[in-house]
Amino acid sequence: MTSLSRADLARAERFVWLNARVLDRHRFALHFRGGPPGPVLAALRPYANPDGGYGHALEPDLRGPDAQPVAAQHALDVLHEAGADDDPAVTRVADFLTTITRPDGGVPFVLPTAPDDPHAPWWATGDDPPSALNPTATLAGMLHRAGSTHPWLAPATDYCWTHLERDRRHDPYDVLAALTFLDHVPDRDRATAALDRNADAFRAPDGPGDHHRPLDLAPTPDGLGRRLFDDATIDADLDALAAEQHDDGGWTFPWPAWTPAVQPEWRGLLTIERLRTLRAYGRLQE
Repeated sequence: MTSLSRADLARAERFVWLNARVLDRHRFALHFRGGPPGPVLAALRPYANPDGGYGHALEPDLRGPDAQPVAAQHALDVLHEAGADDDPAVTRVADFLTTITRPDGGVPFVLPTAPDDPHAPWWATGDDPPSALNPTATLAGMLHRAGSTHPWLAPATDYCWTHLERDRRHDPYDVLAALTFLDHVPDRDRATAALDRNADAFRAPDGPGDHHRPLDLAPTPDGLGRRLFDDATIDADLDALAAEQHDDGGWTFPWPAWTPAVQPEWRGLLTIERLRTLRAYGRLQE
């Protein structure tokens, strides 16, 4: 069994200080050095827009200022990490989602404003993009996690149930979104039944993905995704994850770095996420 030592954590810390965004430096301090949440929340605010959404490269592969659904996901995660699920920003995110929701209750993967700004080539859409399980399920799950009662949630939750109880084919990112929804939606019996019904499809998604290793689906031992894999599979992936720390102390990502700025930004963000996963499974010495 491979674990990271205190020296390995110190190498990761140095990597973060040398490379990561200010936001992620404060996130590292919050998670691993007992830092306060205030600086994390302060570092998040410049990414916010007046419409309640987030942009400005909070999602590193969308470099423009306009709000996008995926940036709202990042913001809700940061707010939750900082213990700020009751922050007014959570309601403002839901207000923003209401303005981009399609008649079926879902939101698009990406908005038509993306092509107007610098963006990775895979963030492309037409003028009238349809709803998508990814990101609707992720956003709904995060708002349920926050305890939100915003009116946006009811139709979005119905949209997610419709897809999870009808479709049997999901791409890798849909699986990640579905698991976030199932982890936090209040109807726990229905969530467990949906996981059981979709388990095989979740393990073998439709199409390639760069975010579909076992620990991506089960980043903590207490999520529903952990039920998809046996102990040996998780242990092997934990060993592999620990071994993937680079000599400079950080982890890297398996998709293309389409512009130089995204390399340190993604690596800083993912280094923190990898450390959090290793800690959750008891593989990090502190």
